[in-house]
Amino acid sequence: MSNTPRKLSKGFLSTTAIAGLAAAMLATGVPAPISNAFADAVRVEAPQAPSFADVVEAVSPAVVSVRVQAETKPVSNDGPFSFDFNGRGFEDLPDDHPMKRFFDQFGRGFGEQPGREDRRAERDRRGPGMQGRPGQVRPVSQGSGFFISEDGMLVTNNHVIGEGSTFTVIMDDGTELDAKLVGRDSRTDLAVLKVEEERKFTYVDFADDSKIRIGDWVVAVGNPFGLGGSVTAGIISARGRDIGAGPYDDFIQVDAAVNRGNSGGPTFNLNGEVIGINTAIFSPSGGNVGIAFAIPASTARSVINDLIESGSVERGWLGVQIQPVTADIAESLGLAGSDGALVAEPQEGTPAEKAGIKAGDVVTAVDGDTVKGPRELAKMIAAMDPGQTVDITIWRNGKSETLKVELGSLPTDMAAVTPDEDSAPSAPQAEATLDTFGLTVVPAETGTGLVITSVEPDSAAEERGLRAGDVIIAVNNQEVTSSSDVVSIIDAAAKDGRKAALFQVENENRSRFVALPIDQG
Repeated sequence: MSNTPRKLSKGFLSTTAIAGLAAAMLATGVPAPISNAFADAVRVEAPQAPSFADVVEAVSPAVVSVRVQAETKPVSNDGPFSFDFNGRGFEDLPDDHPMKRFFDQFGRGFGEQPGREDRRAERDRRGPGMQGRPGQVRPVSQGSGFFISEDGMLVTNNHVIGEGSTFTVIMDDGTELDAKLVGRDSRTDLAVLKVEEERKFTYVDFADDSKIRIGDWVVAVGNPFGLGGSVTAGIISARGRDIGAGPYDDFIQVDAAVNRGNSGGPTFNLNGEVIGINTAIFSPSGGNVGIAFAIPASTARSVINDLIESGSVERGWLGVQIQPVTADIAESLGLAGSDGALVAEPQEGTPAEKAGIKAGDVVTAVDGDTVKGPRELAKMIAAMDPGQTVDITIWRNGKSETLKVELGSLPTDMAAVTPDEDSAPSAPQAEATLDTFGLTVVPAETGTGLVITSVEPDSAAEERGLRAGDVIIAVNNQEVTSSSDVVSIIDAAAKDGRKAALFQVENENRSRFVALPIDQG
């Protein structure tokens, strides 16, 4: 009991001392230290998303904007009238010229032709290079590109170059440099420019695109809408896309945001290597919807090397019109599968014709390599040198055989086949029906083939695109001149167990094959 008062006393004194100290601090104006206890900020230790900053920092100096200008053509005038005064346009006349004074005073009654002050304001608004006078240059397009060598070689799209005559390269730091055209290839939409400047440029290399996988991260760098260097990221969505842009379509599809102005710019892997060159987008609105297409690095590398060496690309040429082998066509020909390219017609005087390739042959291999379809055949032949002799394996009359073909050189401009409306043979009055296929035919006046005069709605023939005016040249590679020829050929095919017959059809100077099922009707 004797210790209790001491403990109480000590506790009382301590409390009193603290209270006194606090009172003294308040009395003297010195704030007492206050300890506030706050909860810690939320922090989540989650996996971090990949950063593309290192890649972008390394490759950006190699990516450029490409500005293209073209010389204006005389004579160009606004309004509904065009004038040529001894080779000069209206804007080139002196201000005191009587014709110019006339239109300044009365021109507004002739389609609102602007007066002198209005025209000067318009010229000021357009600025240098935009006035459209003969011999001057005007901007026509703007895209992207990238350096592939330290001496100034750079790559862009052919459609960016267009009909330009003057090319300016805008570097990542804003420096503008002149460039000249080295070479271009419209079939792959590639072009090479050269900057003549005594300096070493930062450049990038191509990747081995055979190793890329769907789902890999990619980074697109370019000049969308002329805004300057911009970076977007995404993944590889698909490979081997055919968008109908050319005979060698084999695009890589990516979902990185790509817009107008990105054309010619690179798509990188995370090692900073170019896996593709942005060239097209799929967009109903004209803007990004997450579907962009890039030329594979493997395609670009070979074309670019040729352009640098010679300014153009030489490709092997077979000289055939080809089409896919459908399941029906394969059945009609007795093929086990639908691989291969069906020859619709060998062009006259071409390597194919000289080697004996005929309409109805199916090209199944080139030098032993399997041909999957027409696109693969076109790429395989184009990758070979003109003058090279190759082994072409074909399927003909139910068996395989090999022909040796010396490839030609693909013409620079293949002439388009122009339909001749007067070339379709007129039909005699005697008609015959091929009820099995829903066709009505008459013998052609030329003595070769049968002209289709009508196609039954919802028939097998209509479903496969046959139309009145088409000419049936052959059935199962046998020429026909009457409906009875067709019937006998079909009967023989049915006895052999065939479920389809192969019709060779011509229209507008073009030939194609259509397989029609025998067991219809």
